[in-house]
Amino acid sequence: MSFFAEDDDIVAIGKNVFDIEIAELLKVKDKLDDDFKFAVKEILECSGRVVVTGVGKSGIIGRKIAASFSSVGTQSVYMSAAEGLHGDLGMINYIDIVLAISNSGSSDEVMQLIPSIKKIGAKIIALTGNPDSPLAKVSDIVLNIGVEKEACPMNIAPTSSTTATLLMGDALMVALIEKRGFTAEKFAIYHPGGALGRRLLTKVCDVMQPIENVAIATKDDTLLTIVDKLTKKNLGIVCIIENELVIGIITDGDIRRALHHYGADFFIKNAESIMTVKFKAIASEKLAIEALEIMENSNSKISSLPVIVSGHLKGLVRLHDVYDCK
Repeated sequence: MSFFAEDDDIVAIGKNVFDIEIAELLKVKDKLDDDFKFAVKEILECSGRVVVTGVGKSGIIGRKIAASFSSVGTQSVYMSAAEGLHGDLGMINYIDIVLAISNSGSSDEVMQLIPSIKKIGAKIIALTGNPDSPLAKVSDIVLNIGVEKEACPMNIAPTSSTTATLLMGDALMVALIEKRGFTAEKFAIYHPGGALGRRLLTKVCDVMQPIENVAIATKDDTLLTIVDKLTKKNLGIVCIIENELVIGIITDGDIRRALHHYGADFFIKNAESIMTVKFKAIASEKLAIEALEIMENSNSKISSLPVIVSGHLKGLVRLHDVYDCK
């Protein structure tokens, strides 16, 4: 008999961990109160940095929280509580906020930092599972991340508690994003490298097909002329122009449907008879990712968008153009 046949309860064990941690997170959610609001306001008004500190697993989570804060415009740095005891406290200024993480609220390394932090004059926001702990009593604001049960069968290994700490950090970060009005463009400034940076920095004008590549016709052109223009430009769309403004579009799909509907009369019809006048378009200065969202979230299948500014055609952006920049 194989190992997996003997231990087919392994998946059930994994699902039980999810169940326990989700249940504990919901309890922590219910503990959110005005202290969370005060913490967000303090960070928003802070003229210095948020210095996140902790030790052990809490320190690992703290490093992630500091990185997340920094990525959305909140100046933040992680300081190991152990290293803080040996000189790294010098990075803290009286205008800073110290985000101290300790599930027990009594971690030796964290507590030994407190007298010095108090003398420096920085405010302390505690993330702790024990609101009556020594850390909570010396902090300016306390965020209760206490869980009743770890997912570990011995109720020892940090599992639910570290997840709750991580989620509280995420909640603070998202609240800061919303209250600061932090935009995708601002986010891109802090992520200039890699696929994410390209996605957030690339504008429609950077990837669109130039106007000379776009098929253009008038509403009086015959459908035979439209087919000819579609074939020559090969972008799957013709823009109908009148008085230098875009008044409609015709796609490959429109031509197929017209052929089926009109039969032999197809060749005597003009562009106006089948063009779409209520069409989706986008401006050249919009982000390319916005064009992608319009095309992918449309009720009808869209693979290209006219790029229009004040009614004037500037080019055409296709799904492939946006995908190639990701």
